[in-house]
Amino acid sequence: MRVTITRRGETMQINDGFPAVGDTLAPMRLTGSDLGDVGLADFAGRRKIFNIFPSLDTKTCALSVKQFNARVEALADTVLLQVSADLPFAHSRFCAAEGLENGVTLSMMRDKAFAADYGVLIEDGSMAGLCARAVIVADGDDRVVHAELVSEIAQEPDYEAAMAALSRD
Repeated sequence: MRVTITRRGETMQINDGFPAVGDTLAPMRLTGSDLGDVGLADFAGRRKIFNIFPSLDTKTCALSVKQFNARVEALADTVLLQVSADLPFAHSRFCAAEGLENGVTLSMMRDKAFAADYGVLIEDGSMAGLCARAVIVADGDDRVVHAELVSEIAQEPDYEAAMAALSRD
């Protein structure tokens, strides 16, 4: 079953499979800022906030990266994973220009399986091949404690709900 989202009135389909609360995260392989492979094992035992978005080159995506970066600064045993199709070079440039140091930027440049496995791959329309906007919060055992797939891609995620899920964990 495919899921429909919108972007300023344009309808787009994404694949099914977005994780629900209680699910265990699927394995992943993304590319880090050093161009090395990064997987869930790299963050074993830590709580995870996945901020998933299409591209840093959009206003809403850039804002979500800044918002989550500011909100995780004081959280213990929590890692912020900022995931998009942007190249690691773009991630590094953006974070350096904005003074952002509290997250790990991850790129799908080598493997789109992450987007498909996590149910966020836009399959058609003008943004086909990119990620939908979503937030997934998982505990130290990779169990999902919060999942939000934003239905209108131009809107920001619910930051407060994501942070509240961490306090319940």
